[in-house]
Amino acid sequence: MVDAFGVLYVVATPIGNLEDITLRALRVLREVDLIAAEDTRITRKLLSHYDIHTPLTSLHEYSPPARLDQLAQQLRAGKSIALVTDAGTPTLSDPGGAFIRRAREEGIRVVCVPGASAITAAVSIAGLADGRFVFDGFPPRRANERRAYLQSLKSERRAVVWFEAPHRLCSLLKEVLEVLGERDLFIARELTKQFEEARLARVSEWLAHFEQTPPRGEFTVVLLPEPEEPASRTEDPLQLLQQLVAQGMVEKEALKEAARRSGVPRRELYDRWVRWKKEQPCR
Repeated sequence: MVDAFGVLYVVATPIGNLEDITLRALRVLREVDLIAAEDTRITRKLLSHYDIHTPLTSLHEYSPPARLDQLAQQLRAGKSIALVTDAGTPTLSDPGGAFIRRAREEGIRVVCVPGASAITAAVSIAGLADGRFVFDGFPPRRANERRAYLQSLKSERRAVVWFEAPHRLCSLLKEVLEVLGERDLFIARELTKQFEEARLARVSEWLAHFEQTPPRGEFTVVLLPEPEEPASRTEDPLQLLQQLVAQGMVEKEALKEAARRSGVPRRELYDRWVRWKKEQPCR
């Protein structure tokens, strides 16, 4: 890495409420030489609110390759650039990833300035049982591709987080119900904004709601995993733990899973596991 190069800052901006920005982000936006924004009109409102006058340029999915060349050249010349998106953290279902890859390929330092994200905001209030989730961006737009995608989620044991456009939301809900069946679904709409709505309901309840009240705004959808039937209490939890470890599961995760499925307290099962291992002959 060459010290004379500038720095590319990846800066998170508010997803709605303009107060949801860090002091560090404001300082960086003031100090950089240039801000590369997905939509300069939206970013200019944020800058105006905080009396920031840093020059702006656009960088979006339709930007020509020459734009990346120009920005990379400025970084090589020692200029520092802040990359921002319309709302939230850059490169999460929005453009910017190509610029970051280009900077890294050229040995330019890339620095994260973390902050607001609709993903973490929704997950933080969804009440996940184990905190495990996967973010899958926007579901496929075409119906046949979307159904095939939903089929692939039948064995998914983590919560699945999506962004979805209001005009496709009801189609998604209908297909979730058809392919995956009735499930708990947490939907957050217009997070941090005036008409914020965030609650948990069954898929059919959401579908009935949005058929009566057409969806409006920006949606973050959290599909909760279908609860597994607990293992029979007559099943030996220690044997279950042994099976999970033999199948290649990490011991800590196997212990958690065996305790959950058997209903035996994890500490009690751990003690039994330790005693069992001590009784095994050396190999």
